[in-house]
Amino acid sequence: MSTTTRKNPWLSKAAVNGALLLAVLYMLFPLVWLVTAATKDTGSLLAGDTFSFKGFDLSKNLSDIASYGDGVYFRWYGNSLLYAGVGAAVCSLICVAAGYAFDKYEFRGKEKLFGLVLLGVLVPTTALALPMYLLASKLGLVNTYWSVLIPVLVNPFGVYLARVFSAGYIPGEALEAARIDGAGELRTFFSIGLPMMMPGFVTVFLFQFTAIWNNFFLPLVMLSDRKLFPLSLGLYSWNTNTHSEPGFYPLVVTGSLLAVIPLIVAFVSLQRHWKAGLTAGSVK
Repeated sequence: MSTTTRKNPWLSKAAVNGALLLAVLYMLFPLVWLVTAATKDTGSLLAGDTFSFKGFDLSKNLSDIASYGDGVYFRWYGNSLLYAGVGAAVCSLICVAAGYAFDKYEFRGKEKLFGLVLLGVLVPTTALALPMYLLASKLGLVNTYWSVLIPVLVNPFGVYLARVFSAGYIPGEALEAARIDGAGELRTFFSIGLPMMMPGFVTVFLFQFTAIWNNFFLPLVMLSDRKLFPLSLGLYSWNTNTHSEPGFYPLVVTGSLLAVIPLIVAFVSLQRHWKAGLTAGSVK
């Protein structure tokens, strides 16, 4: 009985580590495939010889992407950086300010209004695409950068998350001390509230950056000018051509590999702030 008891912890540890290893392999498998497939030509891709590292060379496919359509791919890349970078930054600031207001201020109908915000979390964004298109059409914003940027500036889940961070990381005493010193409400927010909520800001930013970067349906509805396409829509347009022109396969695969880089950079560079926010409340 005692021998079995001593063995159980080791068996449990091995089982957990094995499950984690399988999960890591499952998540890395598509990325490894993408890296190796991006070095292949059309014949190798269609033949299924994608996992071979023989002749590993990205230069040809990269040069093909850079030269095709006068470098339209990198214009799409810049559009995606604009939509995701500016949209996520402004959206995060709006969400943090709204969450701060819901947490620290008392006003009539606050909880009912917050309930409407939570109701917005339940509505899928695809269901809102057509109404937003009709509104944008009335305002003359269809087929412009604003038609994609303005809708992504609001994130109900980000407001909810920001309120949670505000309640956990901003003591009321700090705000009262700032008000006693003569600071106005805006200065109190930007000098005291926002720095304390920076981990929450980074968290909302990462969620929104990823969502906008991968956004497909909204640009599909709003945009018809290829020069305004984000990467998701641009790669889709290339992929639709692969049935008639197989030469697009290497462009799509290599372009998809390059499209992953900003997401990796964002998470790696901001993970320190994110981890700090997740653990800050555990130490008093």
